[in-house]
Formats: sequence, structure tokens, C-alpha cells
Amino acid sequence: MIRSDSLLHGFLARERQMGMQRVFSGIKRRKIPTLTTFFTMSKETYTVEQILSMDLPNIILYAAPVMFVLVAAEWILSARQNRHYYDGKDTLAATFIGLVNVGMSAAIKVLTFGIILFFYNLVPWTIPHTWWAYVLCFVWIDFWRYWAHRVAHENRFWWATHVTHHNSQKYNWSVSFRLSWTQHIKIVFFIPVVLAGFDPIVFFICHQIAVLYQFWIHTEYIGKLPAPIEYIFTTPSHHRVHHATNAHYLDKNYGSTFIIWDRMFGTFQPEEERPSYGLTEQVDSYNPLTLNFHEWQAIVQDVRASGSLKEAYAMVMSRPSELKAVKAKFEEEKRVRV
Repeated sequence: MIRSDSLLHGFLARERQMGMQRVFSGIKRRKIPTLTTFFTMSKETYTVEQILSMDLPNIILYAAPVMFVLVAAEWILSARQNRHYYDGKDTLAATFIGLVNVGMSAAIKVLTFGIILFFYNLVPWTIPHTWWAYVLCFVWIDFWRYWAHRVAHENRFWWATHVTHHNSQKYNWSVSFRLSWTQHIKIVFFIPVVLAGFDPIVFFICHQIAVLYQFWIHTEYIGKLPAPIEYIFTTPSHHRVHHATNAHYLDKNYGSTFIIWDRMFGTFQPEEERPSYGLTEQVDSYNPLTLNFHEWQAIVQDVRASGSLKEAYAMVMSRPSELKAVKAKFEEEKRVRV
């Protein structure tokens, strides 16, 4: 005859075993984040034809009418208040430059997509097309926008692709249209974004939003914002400093959407006195060709006047703010040799 305590012992043992199985089966079913949550090695490659056929939204084009209305409103308000934030010829030049840029972007659309897709298809991994991919991609794009912008101020070659945006002596919403016709080559700075594995669709949408953000910060009508916003985001106050010619404002506040990069890398400067705008050596012209190519012309002239390859290289790649000192150094070396 089987004892009751033996039956009870066996029953409890089986229950413990079944309970542990339920626990472990629950763990197996539960989705635990792993590296594959963020990266996957099975990816869909794209062709330019596929991307073009998707008819991706041109967010900037949709926003253009609103931006033009806001420019007109700011211009009228400025005139009524006698604030002189606008110069008619300057604004027309900026608008013309912007419209040509729209045409150029459309003309090189296939090339732009081709470059991005080449590098995206090159790597075997991808970041899944999810909502959080947009957040990560936007931050990663902004990081590289900071460095692209910084290099464009600290290297003369790249400065020539950016100076058009700074050679206005006014600061208003129309200045956001005023982008160099040669600035499109800066796409090379964003290759690391697609090499990280972000889907090209995610990249194109995030990049458009990042560009669109730049519009509202080009104004003198918006003062300093609440501290948390000023600490994290690039604001009109921060960007006014960036466009200033005041000595201690030069080469500061490169941040595109987030000012935290400037705080991290030592290029942050708060707005103190009212800025003066333009270049340290102003370009007094409204001719769009002059506004786009005056620095390229100066580079060519300096290279032709160089006495050596070393000097020619320096004329192209030196920091713009140090160019006079660099030229003086080479002139002194020439005198010593004579």
C-alpha cells in the first residue's frame, strides 16, 4: 500500500517541475532587447528608380508658401516699425538665390539619391524602419550637421560653399533662403548617417525636417526663450550670434537643431550685445553671381599668386579667420629668401 506522504511528496515535486517550466517558457516568449533590435543583417537594398517611384513628400516645397507669407509679414511689420530689418534688394537677391537652389536640387536629385543609396547598399546591416529610427536618425544627422557647419567656417574651401549665407548685412527670415549654389557638395558629410544603417527614406525625411528647422531661427523678432529650450535647442538668439561679425561672436554656435553640440565641443557663445551682421570684410553687392562666387574667385586669385604648392594649398585650406596671418607668413618667407 502506497503511503499518503509519498503521494503528497510526488505531487509537490511534479508541481514544482511544471511551475519552473512555465516560468522558463514565459521567459523564452518575452521579447528581450538585443543588438538585433537595433540592427538587422537582412536588409532590402534600393535603386534610384525605386526611390523616385515612391514619390516621397517634399516637405520643404510644401512649407515654401507658408515661409513666403511669413517673410512678407515680417518685412511689412519691420517697415511699419521703422526697424530696418529688411533691405528690398537684399531680400530679392536672397529669394532669387533660393529659387535657383530649388531648381538645382531638382536637377541633381538623381545624383543625390544615387550617392546616398550607393553607401546604404554598401553595408550589410540596417536599422529597422520604426518610429524610434526617426528619432535616432534626426539626432545623428544633427550631429553631422554641426560638424559640416563647423568645417564650413574653419576651412576656406568649405567656407566658399557657405559664405553666401553670411554675406547679407541683414538678419531676417529671407536669409534662410540664401544658400550657396555650391553647397550641395556638402552631402559628403552625411555619408556616415547612411553607413550607420538608417533607411534612405528615414534619412531623406529627417534631413528635410532638419533643413526646415533653420527657417524660424533667422529673425530678430524672437528674443531669448525659456532656459530649458535655450539650453537644448538652437534658437534665434543663438543663431544671431552665429551670424554676427562682433569679434567674440565669430565662429560660434554651429548647432543646427541642437545647441548641445556647441556646449559639448566648446563653441557655444550666449547673446550679449546686439550683433552686427555680414562678413568681417563686407561684400557690397546684390548680384547673385557675386554673392555666390566672390570667395571662389578670391581663392583662384590667391592660388595663381602662390609661389609654391605649399602656399597654394594653404590658400585653399587655411582657416578663413587666419588667412591674413597665413598670407603674411608666406610673404615674409619670400622676403627672407630674397
